[in-house]
Formats: sequence, structure tokens, C-alpha cells
Amino acid sequence: MSKITFPARFEYLDEIRDLVAQIAREGGFTEKEVYSLQLAADEAASNIIEHAYEGIADASIDITCDMQDDTLVITMRDTGKSFEPSKVKQPNLNAGLSERQIGGLGVYLMRKLMDEVSYESNSTTGNLLTMTKRRG
Repeated sequence: MSKITFPARFEYLDEIRDLVAQIAREGGFTEKEVYSLQLAADEAASNIIEHAYEGIADASIDITCDMQDDTLVITMRDTGKSFEPSKVKQPNLNAGLSERQIGGLGVYLMRKLMDEVSYESNSTTGNLLTMTKRRG
């Protein structure tokens, strides 16, 4: 398993998506599954950049993306602000665009697209997001 450190800036999202796609394709995921995995990773990294590192210029995200048997495991570690996932409200997908609350859609998508999503925060080691998806 290799760890790659990316600057926590939106212009690096393409590289993060490319990493996920490469490992997923090598692991035998279909193109439709690869797209879903890229979307989940994009949402996760975007949330870290926008919320955990809000107002912090020189931050980074450590990412691992690895196949374990028939399961892709993506981890993202940051040292930004923590958050409480249980406090993220389920978005009202039936509401009109002008009536929808801002926020929560990224977490919703990650949970829908992945088999498992876990988050832990530690004052020493930072925040760790782990997302897993079984092939097929």
C-alpha cells in the first residue's frame, strides 16, 4: 500500500480521481464503478479542502488507495478541523433546488456510492476517512 500526499487544493482533484481510477481499473472494477469511486473520492477530498482546511493555505491530504482481495480501500488523512458525521443531516432530495439546504450532499453521496464509510478523529494523528467498495 502506498501513500501519496497531495496539496489540499482543488486543482489537485483531477490527480486524486486519476489515482482512484487507475487502482480501481487494475482491480477489475467496471467503468461505471470506476466513475462512482472517483465521485466518492472527489466529494471526500473536496470536503477536506473546503471544510477541514478552511482558511489554511499550506495543507495536505495523505491518500492511500489499495485493493485488498476484491475490495478497494481508500483512506484520506488530514490534520484539519474535525467534524461529527452523525450531525450531517440527510439531504431532502425531493425539495426544489431553491428550497434545499446547503451542505450534506457530499457525505450522502459517499455513503450511497461506497459499501462502508468510516471517520475517526484524533488530536494527535488527525482525521482519518476510510471508504471501501467491493467489486461487482
